[in-house]
Amino acid sequence: MSLRYELIVWDWDGTLMDSTPTIVRCIQDACRDLALPVPEDSVASHVIGLGIQESLRKACPTVSVDDHYKLIDRFRFHYLSKDHELSLFEGAKDLLYQLKDRGHLLAVATGKSRKGLDRSLGFHQLEDIFVDSRTPDESKSKPHPGMLLDLSDALLVPMEKILMIGDTTHDLGMANAAGADAVGVTYGAHPEHVLKTENPLACVKNVQELSDWLAANA
Repeated sequence: MSLRYELIVWDWDGTLMDSTPTIVRCIQDACRDLALPVPEDSVASHVIGLGIQESLRKACPTVSVDDHYKLIDRFRFHYLSKDHELSLFEGAKDLLYQLKDRGHLLAVATGKSRKGLDRSLGFHQLEDIFVDSRTPDESKSKPHPGMLLDLSDALLVPMEKILMIGDTTHDLGMANAAGADAVGVTYGAHPEHVLKTENPLACVKNVQELSDWLAANA
């Protein structure tokens, strides 16, 4: 069977992992700990997908250099106390196995740290699903195209055979910058009208709709 996309690259938080509300609360709690201005939900959710340093700098732009690193520490403290409670979106794991069985290569491009991604992959027993992954620890943060360029080079898959799936404009902007196709999911951090500013091939409302789109188009 001929595949339109040899490689499907997934964002993690808000796309596979139902973590957006938790990340928002952790950003806000970290700001409260340091008596910094607490960002609104919409601001805290918009920065999800960026690397941790950039996301917290954008969520709390008045933070000093010294407090910025304290803010990162407090965010990690709150997140690590909760990440074991997080779950994959319903149907996501089954969809990954279906795509692998069809012959697609699967990879991850995420704003999570390498340590955080590896911990999540292990906890959810997904190490055998993905052939490769990139984080800001070894590549440039989204929306820079570096993660997709790295994956294309490492896996010898041309960009026209790569599909990026993500819940933020950071994901879709990365795909645009790299020359890859992209699909947006509207159940994560960014709403549909915002995702559409990056001109994805489609925007889907849940994992089942994503599964249907991939079955017809990938």
